[in-house]
Amino acid sequence: MLNLGRLKVLSEVVSRGSFSGAAEALSYTQSAVSQAVARLEAETGATLVVRARRGVRPTAAGATLVAHADPIFAQVQAAEADLAAVLGVRAGRLRVASFPSAGATLMPLALAAFRTRHPDVVLSLVEGEPEQIVPRLRAGELDLALLFEFPGVPERAGQGLRSVPLLEDPMHLALPADHALARKPALTLADLREQDWVQTAAASPCARHVVRSCLAAGFEPHVTFESDDYETVQGLVAAGVGVALIPRLALTRVHPGIVVRALAPSSPTRKVVAATVTGPGVAPAATAMIAILSDTAARYTEGMAGA
Repeated sequence: MLNLGRLKVLSEVVSRGSFSGAAEALSYTQSAVSQAVARLEAETGATLVVRARRGVRPTAAGATLVAHADPIFAQVQAAEADLAAVLGVRAGRLRVASFPSAGATLMPLALAAFRTRHPDVVLSLVEGEPEQIVPRLRAGELDLALLFEFPGVPERAGQGLRSVPLLEDPMHLALPADHALARKPALTLADLREQDWVQTAAASPCARHVVRSCLAAGFEPHVTFESDDYETVQGLVAAGVGVALIPRLALTRVHPGIVVRALAPSSPTRKVVAATVTGPGVAPAATAMIAILSDTAARYTEGMAGA
């Protein structure tokens, strides 16, 4: 009988086109990935992959196995979900994921509350950007994910998934504390057309939304520095090399050298959602976590309104 763990490794190798890519995706060593494929080849008596100049590609036998892999994994996931439904939220596991700024704010509170209410469920958490998390959610490697989306944007991260809105996360303006605009009574994006900008990597959803927002205000931002770490972004703003739009969830710790301002008439906003796969295969533990996340998000929003 085929070993499902090794079949999963083979599927990742073929999907990623390399042993190293599969190792990174699965959090394995490259040696462990190579050994798993070698043992699967020994079990089947066939060569499953070949190394080519442009990476690893499957043989006919390997492609046949991989073609069957996703339906097999889906059946296993459905069986696990059905068993979890019988057991309720009394046991089992819950695999959750979050983007970093929510992972530092909403998720710890929700995990603590879930553990108190359901101590026998084994919890795990991974972090990543939505474009990294969503494929793993669809593949059944995760049960629930916190994602963010921008209203009116067609490339929604959770498209085709079941999404439950949690909160609106405005992107506030960060200025050097001694900036000439820091004390202006009301600031609009148009006021910033002559400024240098600091933002996340140009291909990231947040950076693309900043550019869209600036273009709607009549200018293209002149980006001088990029960093996907919002603490680094704050440090660069404090050093005076540019201004930035930073999501409120990433502003739990504000650098003393910057001023944070909401924009008039309103700041660009992203929507934070909890996502699961669609259909009957959603574990009861995921449903229970969504309820806890909704309560956590509501309390966070109330706290920010009162701040």
